[in-house]
Amino acid sequence: MTDNAIPGPLDPEELQIQYAKSFLLQTDNSGLSLYEHLSALLSRILSERPPNALEVFESLSAELHWSRLKQGSDVLRAPREESHTCRKAEVQRALFSRGDGEGEESEAEGEMTESPLPNLLDLAHLLQQGGVNLGRDEAVRISLALKRLTDTHPLQVCHFWGKILGSGGSYLVAEVQFREGEDDEAEEGGEEEEKGEVEDDVEEEENEEAEDLPPKSTYRPPPVIPKEENGTGANKHVYYVCSEAGAEWVRLPPVTPAQISAARKIRHLFTGNLDAPVITYPPFPGTEINLLRAQIARISAGTHVSPLGYYQFGEEEGEEEEEGAVRDTYEENPDFEGIPVSELVESLSNWVHHVQHILPQGRCVWVNTSVKSEEEEDEEEAEEEEKEEENEPEPEVGPPLLTPLSEDAEIGQTPPWTAFLSTHLIPHYALAVLRSNLWPGAYTVSSAKKFENIYIGWGLKYMPEGYSPPAPPAPQAEYPSGPEITESTDPTVEEEQALKVAKEEAEAAAEEMEEEEDEEEEEDD
Repeated sequence: MTDNAIPGPLDPEELQIQYAKSFLLQTDNSGLSLYEHLSALLSRILSERPPNALEVFESLSAELHWSRLKQGSDVLRAPREESHTCRKAEVQRALFSRGDGEGEESEAEGEMTESPLPNLLDLAHLLQQGGVNLGRDEAVRISLALKRLTDTHPLQVCHFWGKILGSGGSYLVAEVQFREGEDDEAEEGGEEEEKGEVEDDVEEEENEEAEDLPPKSTYRPPPVIPKEENGTGANKHVYYVCSEAGAEWVRLPPVTPAQISAARKIRHLFTGNLDAPVITYPPFPGTEINLLRAQIARISAGTHVSPLGYYQFGEEEGEEEEEGAVRDTYEENPDFEGIPVSELVESLSNWVHHVQHILPQGRCVWVNTSVKSEEEEDEEEAEEEEKEEENEPEPEVGPPLLTPLSEDAEIGQTPPWTAFLSTHLIPHYALAVLRSNLWPGAYTVSSAKKFENIYIGWGLKYMPEGYSPPAPPAPQAEYPSGPEITESTDPTVEEEQALKVAKEEAEAAAEEMEEEEDEEEEEDD
């Protein structure tokens, strides 16, 4: 018979066997078949060979069947993993659920008091007209997430700041202000510990004996620049972030000047993990949660703008200005009549910054770190005081609040802002859109009397040239050379003997000279 020969019809007995086997191979909803169950059961009986196989047949069958149905680590087949959609739905399910009577209570409270919850659907509609689309579904989920935040914290103001993208996840950012006297989570005391450690080290060095010790370095680290207090400067607002709508909100810690200064020198993509280390050069003092807070402060200071005249300084600000104090507060102008959209687009002078500028020191208000206490000043001499007065640093000054955008510096040959109308087809209902070229992703959409700021981007500043890490600092100067610390090679035995002979000869010559002088004095006498 050749290989291509057609097989003959099956024997009726073999055909019955095939039918029976196909019947036994039928699976149920759990994916198990009777054929596999019987095969595994017989295999176990033959391997264990119990003396009373018939009596334990039913118990072994039930045990094997239960072990197959149980989803555990002892099964041969790996358990089925939940899809990303199922996990996301499980997280967001709590946003759409509420307890019995919760809706009625919230409606009653809403009639009595004003809620800090922003109207995110109105904001999304306004941004969509300006070309920044959050999506209706995401806007609803973010709005529900903000509602959970306002329901669980005593907030006075809650604002959706924006969304910072990351390589492994994104951050939804909420900018809030607590009611007066109800912020119990303020973090303080970090800098005092650092100062205490430095003072302890100085005391230990002074207590050590100075005899027979190698020379010590006179280098002293620069003084730690104190962070601004909560509610002022870069820490004026409190920020909460979450990885997605429905996840837990995490409060960001206050930002320090050292973190802002380091963030200006590095470029780092966020990973979506707040506890992830920031491995860069120069090293960043903190983890991703601190870098995120520093970037939020920088973006807010550079991109939060408003139409001219929407905010104004209070009446008390005039007295502070005469004393030389920095203005850090403002209020809405009740008499603001609005600016036509066409004028907002034509001139940047109709826009102003309403967030304080961050100085090179990393603070909004400059602080003199060279000022010393009265005890230290009494101990110093007058000459040292004169030198300090000559080397006293100059105060850093930045643009004040409500400075027009027309005074912003250009980025090479690129203007810092781009203004345009949302539509040219229906100019009567067009909106003014302001896009930041310095921080890509920052937008301001404004009508005649209403405006909104938002940021949706990677948290990186635009650089016209390629990024290059800063060069390492110059090496410290060596110790001053002198006879007490200059190293010399040990003399050999021959050199020591020659030196000894030379000393003896010099001593003998000196004695002969003395004897000759004595003899001459005696002859003269």
